Amino acid sequence: MIENITIGITLGDPNGVGAETVIKIFRDSRMFDMATFVLYGSSKSLAFYKSTVEGGEQVAFNVVRSAADARNGKLNLVECGTAEMKTTAGVASSEGGVVAVESLRRAVADVKAGDVDVIVTAPINKNCVNGEGFEATGHTEFLAKEFEGEALMLMCSDMMKVGLVTIHVPVAEVAGLLSKELIVKRIGQLDKSLREDFGVRKPRIAVLALNPHAGDGGLLGGEEQEIIKPAIVEAYEKGTLAFGPFAADGFFATGGYRKYDAVLAMYHDQGLAPFKMLTPYGVNVTTNLSVVRTSPDHGVGYDIAGKGVADESSMRNAIYMALDIFESRQREAEYAANPLPHHERERGHRGDRGDRNDRNVSDIKELKMEN
Repeated sequence: MIENITIGITLGDPNGVGAETVIKIFRDSRMFDMATFVLYGSSKSLAFYKSTVEGGEQVAFNVVRSAADARNGKLNLVECGTAEMKTTAGVASSEGGVVAVESLRRAVADVKAGDVDVIVTAPINKNCVNGEGFEATGHTEFLAKEFEGEALMLMCSDMMKVGLVTIHVPVAEVAGLLSKELIVKRIGQLDKSLREDFGVRKPRIAVLALNPHAGDGGLLGGEEQEIIKPAIVEAYEKGTLAFGPFAADGFFATGGYRKYDAVLAMYHDQGLAPFKMLTPYGVNVTTNLSVVRTSPDHGVGYDIAGKGVADESSMRNAIYMALDIFESRQREAEYAANPLPHHERERGHRGDRGDRNDRNVSDIKELKMEN
């Protein structure tokens, strides 16, 4: 494990389940063996949720001005919001949106200052943060703007990984946004993330169709033949093992995802609905940026906030995955800087790096069959 990693955790909407899940996680003091932790949120909100969680009273906070003052072994807190702020569990409010946005901005500032290595974000209510200086449709888009990159939204678990071509857009606009160039770019981003963030040496990526039955040869839409299939072929010719397009319903129903390292869906619910159904406690990863960001795969949970029943598993997994991805990127950077010492590890895998034309014959046959 790499030493001296600092993980920043934004508590999200103070009226949601974010603070509650964090308190539950840090009842276990072994968490501090992993990294230095800095929370961004309201101390009043945390005090409220401590009273609703069994064993919450044992979780103490060390208030600091910024992550630069954080101490290892302590649950450091950067205060956000005002002393007058009220916590109204389960109730959406503009006041809660102000705190959520401030928390995220403070965390981003500490990342840019070099005092935080990765960010884990608790859920926000997009309606509450609109008009509070949050000019984005979600965390993914906000962070892409802050770190000047084009982010890929990637849902992850031990069972599967699902990336998205389009993210937070109305379904009615999806078809018009698709292009061969965009899909080729997303396939490349997903391939890069699997290699650098997850250590997959030769990723195999399944690409979903847009229309029912993969368009039925054009009877149900032409996007598969005109856009998606040509994009897959181009990506493959560039060296990425991409296959498809697959009709989404049959692909997930028959367990087709088990044959691939990741799936690329055309739009939000096409990928997230089966992901959340098949794999509980998943993690949302914002990849393809200079900073690592993860989050639980659930929302603010107003219906259960303040009742002490929120499940912290997804948030815990998000913390673990943020740490794993950061360490994986460090290893990849070390490899790139000093490739010769790793020669023995890579022997017999020329196709993993450098000579991308050295492909497995079965992969080529599969591409021809599926395309």
